[in-house]
Amino acid sequence: MLYLTRRPGEAVIINNAIEVRVVELKGKSVKLGFTFPSDATVLREEVFLQIKAENEAAVAASAVAGVLRPGADQSAQTPPQTPARSPIGAADQGQPASGSRQRTDDD
Repeated sequence: MLYLTRRPGEAVIINNAIEVRVVELKGKSVKLGFTFPSDATVLREEVFLQIKAENEAAVAASAVAGVLRPGADQSAQTPPQTPARSPIGAADQGQPASGSRQRTDDD
């Protein structure tokens, strides 16, 4: 894992396409701003883990229900690495969450 120190207003750029900017520090909380391509999927960790668990449970249920052929090589049938379900919420789509607004130079 890479650790970086950034101050408010500073950013990091990932793969020439994703910007992560420190917007505000308040106590123990950090507000981050993200700029990313529209085809990128961005999820909060807790949402990602929930979707991953649901996908793995669905694969297990399919195997138990006999959807997978008995005796077939199941090693190739691993759960997807990315969520199969669409991201939830405006904040996960690169848009400000309800009740928030984008910061402007006038702020």
